[in-house]
Amino acid sequence: MTGSGPAGGPRRGDPPPDGLLDAGERMSLGELRAHQLAHLRATLRHAYDDIELYRAKFDAAGVRPEDCRTLEDLARFPFTTKADLRDTYPFGMFGVPMDSVRRIHASSGSTGRPTVVGYTQRDLDNWAGLVARCIRAAGGRPGHKVHIAYGYGLFTGGLGAHYGAERAGCTVIPASGGMTARQVRLIQDFRPEIIMVTPTYMLALLDEFERQGVDPRSTSLRVGIFGAEPWTEEMRREIEDRLDLHAVDIYGLSEVMGPGVAQECVETKDGLHVWEDHIYPEIVDPLGEQPVQEGELVLTTLTKQALPVIRYRTRDLTRLLPGTARAAFRRIRKITGRSDDMIILRGVNVFPSQIEEIVLRSPAVAPHFQLRLTRPSRLDHLTVVVEARPDATADERAAAAADIFQGVKDGVGVTVEVEVVDPETIERSVGKFRRVKDLRTAPQEREG
Repeated sequence: MTGSGPAGGPRRGDPPPDGLLDAGERMSLGELRAHQLAHLRATLRHAYDDIELYRAKFDAAGVRPEDCRTLEDLARFPFTTKADLRDTYPFGMFGVPMDSVRRIHASSGSTGRPTVVGYTQRDLDNWAGLVARCIRAAGGRPGHKVHIAYGYGLFTGGLGAHYGAERAGCTVIPASGGMTARQVRLIQDFRPEIIMVTPTYMLALLDEFERQGVDPRSTSLRVGIFGAEPWTEEMRREIEDRLDLHAVDIYGLSEVMGPGVAQECVETKDGLHVWEDHIYPEIVDPLGEQPVQEGELVLTTLTKQALPVIRYRTRDLTRLLPGTARAAFRRIRKITGRSDDMIILRGVNVFPSQIEEIVLRSPAVAPHFQLRLTRPSRLDHLTVVVEARPDATADERAAAAADIFQGVKDGVGVTVEVEVVDPETIERSVGKFRRVKDLRTAPQEREG
């Protein structure tokens, strides 16, 4: 539906201005498919010839690069997983000599060995171009100031956004994460039009604005580009209502590139267009590994030199949809869950996004919540811990707890405990926030 956007910002429903689409975005569907097949075949050959792990995987599966004659033939090739990158740590997946690598990024390694990724100069140029494309699709324009509150360093978010914003002709404010009160002051003083940050940290910034007595809707911000973690439509409405801006989604992962794999367009806000001239998407059954309409997103890079990935299993759950605002590029539905975030509670599959939708319906509680999984006896027990809003009365807290309890029971099909706690009780994160806190004992202690 067409309507006015925030004052001075893009309008919902407006097409992008002339001259803001790059050559890739102007491809016809036929041109795009020919481009994809040529680059896919070259990538498969590069992976087979230059990366030992892929050569072994292809040989074990009985396929060779020349067996890919159509895009559909990609389904014959083996998957790549995070375990492959960990098993070849640090540089075993690199497909070029180290003297051709211009940058290295890595995951935190909090759940095992880090995953390490490398970039040639051409990789970095392509990455910056795709993030610039994302910023333009979100409503960013040359001359806009971009406040980047993603973390800088080995995490791909900060530097990926930084170079993309510069490529888009924007002025970068490299705030990074943390020092929340200072971030609020910088936004007031420097008056950026765009902010790039995780959605949960944006909520923390909103709370800090209000703590300082500043109306968030009075700021200069007109576009928020939020990524690095799943978030729901309910959270979009919460942020847009409190800030008076366009909240749009960006998607990426370091194993494939970093931020900029896909982007939601501000004129439609109807899912994320995958930049298919550089990344080819598939959807497979998370368990059966067969193509399906809705399931796990699998990505293959088409232009990466330093670290090409073939059929990388993202664990993100979504579906592919036809293109709209960028007609040649298919969309993925907004990702609100991961297969490895799923809780199986007494035989029922539960995703944090389902709980989030229910929590955000209650006006008495804040959007800050955590799921705490325990096993007090033989059965798992889930507690939804959610913060009250500062002005909520005791009766309103009790009513919110009852509403959430019933909403989860009716909407998800499980019984949970709901604990409404005081404001600012739940820890804040400046990076990706893990909604699930598993407090169960180790498996060997659970038996018996």
